[in-house]
Amino acid sequence: IHTTTTNGRLINSIYFVCAEALWDHVTMDDQELGFKAGDVIEVVDATNKEWWWGRVLDSEGWFPASFVRLRVNQDEPMEEYLAHLDGASEGGGASMGGPLGPGLPCKEQMRANVINEIMSTERDYIKHLKDICEGYIKQCRKRTDMFTEEQLRTIFGNIDELYRFQKKFLKALEKKFNKDHPHLSEIGSCFLEHQTNFQIYSEYCNNHPNACVQLSKLMKIKKYVFFFEACRLLQKMIDISLDGFLLTPVQKICKYPLQLAELLKYTNPQHRDYKDVEAALNAMKNVARLINERKRRLENIDKIAQWQSSIEDWEGEDILSRSSDLIFSGDLTKISQPQAKGQQRMFFLFDHQLVFCKKDLLRRDILYYKGRLDMDQMQVVDVEDGKDKDFNVSVKNALKLCSPGGEEVHLLCAKKPEQKQRWLRAFADEREQVQHDLETGFTITEVQKKQAMLNASKSHPTGKPKAVTRPYYDFLLRQKHPTLPTSLPQQQVIMLAEPKRKTSNFWHNIGRLTPFKK
Repeated sequence: IHTTTTNGRLINSIYFVCAEALWDHVTMDDQELGFKAGDVIEVVDATNKEWWWGRVLDSEGWFPASFVRLRVNQDEPMEEYLAHLDGASEGGGASMGGPLGPGLPCKEQMRANVINEIMSTERDYIKHLKDICEGYIKQCRKRTDMFTEEQLRTIFGNIDELYRFQKKFLKALEKKFNKDHPHLSEIGSCFLEHQTNFQIYSEYCNNHPNACVQLSKLMKIKKYVFFFEACRLLQKMIDISLDGFLLTPVQKICKYPLQLAELLKYTNPQHRDYKDVEAALNAMKNVARLINERKRRLENIDKIAQWQSSIEDWEGEDILSRSSDLIFSGDLTKISQPQAKGQQRMFFLFDHQLVFCKKDLLRRDILYYKGRLDMDQMQVVDVEDGKDKDFNVSVKNALKLCSPGGEEVHLLCAKKPEQKQRWLRAFADEREQVQHDLETGFTITEVQKKQAMLNASKSHPTGKPKAVTRPYYDFLLRQKHPTLPTSLPQQQVIMLAEPKRKTSNFWHNIGRLTPFKK
């Protein structure tokens, strides 16, 4: 094995861990290693917390640990290195937490570094939340001449709720943190115990775009610019604008899966914390997916409100009063008692209710409201082809919707067998969706519903003929039941994987705004 001696330290070329540069590092002397953001650095010595020794191509030297992040997916040599470490440990070549020889890292040391990073960023984050709540919100509430409660709610969202929760979470982490031997810390269980509490980030992330809009309006007025700057100075906060501070919770919920993936990477399967960290990583990925799903649902309520406003002769409560997702739609022939007469209708299956409309004879894009069925009170029954005893008619590709007592029965017929099967799946999906919303506590606020209906009414002024405009009609026809993705979409609100080389400007700007470097 090739070795070289640099600065009195033994560097062994086979042992390295890959890290990715977050920022450019301009060297100050010849012992430092220079690199650009995005470069991959081989970390050779990570025993010092502040400065690590590494190499880029043929250059070696010291660099600040805070300028890089360990890669989630290490290259193949890393796997060989870890296998070598395990072998060395079995042979008594490494002590727990100590390096394998002078200046060499070990898996336990890397785990300690990740644990320390999680703890330090958590403490930094608590300070940021405290500064926002005490430095900005408290001062804003004193100025009733400048801010209404509604404005403050829009700008700051539920950040005070996040602050209360994160303080409890940090206390739980501190109890599990082993100060003397950080690599022995067992923090996986903390994430598992609090996984449902992290869902409060959904509300914050959904509101964040509204906060940016409201804040940008105020920042056009000089007195607000001076006021916010005075708040920052009074609280002795770092030199970052308020919108930068308000971005930190969005970044934080993005970072947990990355940190846990790195922690898992440097945790031996035999470690007592391994299974909990593995479960915690999946749990935090699910939290992030849930936030994405909620964001999609909230984006859709405007479209659903617009759909309703395009329907002629609408009766009863708004669709958004009980529903927030279109699961499936299509044509079916409806047969109801006592007439048993078939009627061609367009059906729209939302969570909790099934709406049916009649198409205009001349303008097929105009729909007339004809009624709705409460899916919480209906049972779906598959009907065999042939004569139906309840209706005394011959049917094909049929299914029934029946109330529990049998007082209300509706027979629905599709044109083709595959259409019938698709509807049966859709009805099953609707029940799953309702159950999922119940378990995760998904709701749409009255304010959000009212705003969506208000936006829809503005787009359809009175006196003009209404019609299902093409984009919304296409949207309705394209809708499918959302399921949690097995593979993550390419572009989403939450980053769950290692960033690709070419990131979008959106994420690049978020990275530049981050108030903490780690």
